[in-house]
Amino acid sequence: MSSAITTALQQRYANASDSSLADEIEAAYKQHIALGLADNNIEQRICSKSDYVYWQQLSEILLAQELIKVGLTPLHQNEGPDFLLDSNGQRIWIEVICPEPHGIPAEWLNPLTNGSWTFPHVEMLLRWTAAIKTKALKQRTYIENGIIGADDAYVIAVNGRLLRGPAFPQIEGISQFPFAVEAAFRVGPWEIRIDRNTMQSTGAGHQDRPYIPKPNGAQVPTDTFLDPEFSSISAIWAVDVDENLLLGRSRPMTLVHNPNTPNPIAQNILPAHSEYVAVDEGDHYALTHHAGLLSNEAAGERTNSATPYQYRTFPTLKILWGLIKREFLRIRVKLK
Repeated sequence: MSSAITTALQQRYANASDSSLADEIEAAYKQHIALGLADNNIEQRICSKSDYVYWQQLSEILLAQELIKVGLTPLHQNEGPDFLLDSNGQRIWIEVICPEPHGIPAEWLNPLTNGSWTFPHVEMLLRWTAAIKTKALKQRTYIENGIIGADDAYVIAVNGRLLRGPAFPQIEGISQFPFAVEAAFRVGPWEIRIDRNTMQSTGAGHQDRPYIPKPNGAQVPTDTFLDPEFSSISAIWAVDVDENLLLGRSRPMTLVHNPNTPNPIAQNILPAHSEYVAVDEGDHYALTHHAGLLSNEAAGERTNSATPYQYRTFPTLKILWGLIKREFLRIRVKLK
């Protein structure tokens, strides 16, 4: 094994609070190679001083280990997505991405010990939507090249590690639902509605947010799973995983299923603390929150156990109303 790996990891984690961290990562790196899951440039990527290059590679290593822990056997091909699973005869491809923190304020990424700062939820959601779109476009290339078959499932795994500071994981947006839910089902922040004439509250609920603005004013859609263009995506595996997994510390993972895909995957296949499943009920979808394979593991993830509240009625073409009650979210969507 190249001494360059040992040197690079010791330098990267020279100030780590746990002195065994570099050794644990190197052991995981070696196992990844031994299992045939690595690309030819894995050493170059792990030794890279670029956080983006390093974390893209480490994300693949960490998620491969999570798949193995729940009894799955990931395979890797030189051409194609990062992993291939066989689940009861269904081929499931998994493509991993760890988006760069473009546009994320420095004070969020490197917070001071004392002080306060703003949660850059729009900037973070923009990175999630961009990551999903990037891997959706990549899927089309794989299909055109005959790598992904017509009946194969395709899961985009988004690791949000670089979109926050070192202190705590963050996969939930301003709605307090995962960013993947906000990006797929246009769920926005909680709002209180005020009558302009009486100045009295007329109700409260989550905002219908079909778009979010980019800094240049362009509007980015947030209805990925309501758009037929993205029906080939089976699910989004939303995670915030880092080195702590190798030290036995849990990190949040959730799976958001696409109700419009012709190639869905079953629940409780991939490791996740929770799963979101939307069911077509004729003139609307019922989006329900379910316990995942890792639901008994403490992950610091919100469990949606809030006081029941009535969702807003939206005068839009798609989302009209919904209801959250403990672990149940109901979204009514007008079919086109």
